[in-house]
Order: sequence, then C-alpha cells, then structure tokens
Amino acid sequence: MNQLVNVHSNARIGKNVIIESFATIQADVEIGDGTWIGPGAVIMDGSRIGKNCKIFPGAIIGGIPQDLKFQGEITTAEIGDNTTIRECVTVNRGTKARMKTVIGSNCLLMAYVHIGHDCQLGNYCILDNSVGLAGGVEGGDWAEAGAMSGVHQFVRIGKHVMISGMSKVAKDVPHYVKAGRDPLSYAGINSIGLKRRNYPSEKIEEIKEYYRYIYLKGYNRSAALEVIEKEFSETPERNEIVQFIRSSKRGIIKGYSDQNQNDDLD
Repeated sequence: MNQLVNVHSNARIGKNVIIESFATIQADVEIGDGTWIGPGAVIMDGSRIGKNCKIFPGAIIGGIPQDLKFQGEITTAEIGDNTTIRECVTVNRGTKARMKTVIGSNCLLMAYVHIGHDCQLGNYCILDNSVGLAGGVEGGDWAEAGAMSGVHQFVRIGKHVMISGMSKVAKDVPHYVKAGRDPLSYAGINSIGLKRRNYPSEKIEEIKEYYRYIYLKGYNRSAALEVIEKEFSETPERNEIVQFIRSSKRGIIKGYSDQNQNDDLD
C-alpha cells in the first residue's frame, strides 16, 4: 500500500485493493476485493464498497447528508460490485428515513455526479456528467440520465429509462420510456436500449401499445390503466407499468402536447 495514504487501522480492506497517493479511508469503511481507490479520493465512515470498483480522484463517498433533519445517526452509503465512480462524484450516506444510500452493481457515475441521502439505484445505471439526485430518489435497473440533469427529491425513475440531458425531473418516469423536452415529457419507448438487452421485437411492440393508451389515445391515467388491464393479457411488463403508475405519489411525466408527435422518437 502506498505510504502517502491515510487509512484508518479499523477499516476493512479486501484483497488486492489498490489505494493511490493522498487517498483517505476512515474507520467505519468496507472495501471489497480488487477495488481501486484513486489519488485524493475520500472514503468516509459508513461507506460499503463492493468488489472490483473504481473510485476516481476527488470522489467523496459516505459524506454526511445535506439534510437539516440529520442528527448524526449511524447510516451507510453502499456501492455494489464493478461500479465505476468518476472524478469528484459525491455520494452522501442515508438518514433515519431509509438508513442507507444504495448504488447497485455495474453502474457508471460520470464526473461531478451528486447522489443525495437515501437514494436507491439499481444495477447497470448510468448517470452522465454533473447529474444531481436529491434525497430519496429511486432509479431502476438500466436507468440513464443525461448530463446536467437534476432530479427532484423522492422522484422515481423506472427501469430501462432514458432521460435526455439538461432535464428537470420533477415527476416520476415510468418503466421503459424515453423522456425529453421542457417540461419533461414522454418521448416514446427506449426501443434501442431494450433491443440491446435482448428484448424481442414483439415484447417491445407490446410495451409500446401500453403507452399508446397511457399517452396517445386521450384517456386519463386511471381510465388508461383500466383499459390496459381489461384488454391485454397479464404479463410482467404490463403489471410493472400499471403498478408503477398507480403507486406514484408525485404523478408521472406528461405526454407531448403535440399529439402528432411520433410515439417512438429517436
């Protein structure tokens, strides 16, 4: 281990971990096998980092929450295996609301991303440069947010979602969709992403049809969901979409005001 690092003797460091010069590892920290900690990174109390992660220079993991209600409770910031955290990313640990902030496995957080307290991200998520997540945000597997987007506290982002850069995300974004424009709106199905993940064309078309009822046929949300449940056979995707929308507390993003827009924009 490099002699210019500051590693507390109580930190639990796995095998073949590389800690570069001027990094700081505090006492209540776990780092999994094969992880690389770059120069100047700070891994603070409560951090739980998986195997084969890459934490780049200037990143700060496990900082105390930026929440005035935080009273020093013992909480964690947990990062799954094979996740890459680029330069100057900040990941705050949880509060008593959820007790932990979680980033899944195989994620990529690009430079200057901020993850607020109690956020919960799934696996294979990508947050582009300077994305900011306020406290309590949830993101499903394979969700991606474009550069400089900001996500309001407690918003939920479904799985396989693609959000365009510089977006203001103040409403929930349901599974499988693309979202763009200002205010943020439905922009079709994330067909390219689904194809890359081996969804068959008939399944993609099925998902498109659900969203035609939700966004393009003039139904209000509750009526659209009732029609979908009545007219379509039960599938995991149908159930996920219906449950996500019904359980939304903030409401979901709107459709484009121009009804002539194609429902699968690229």
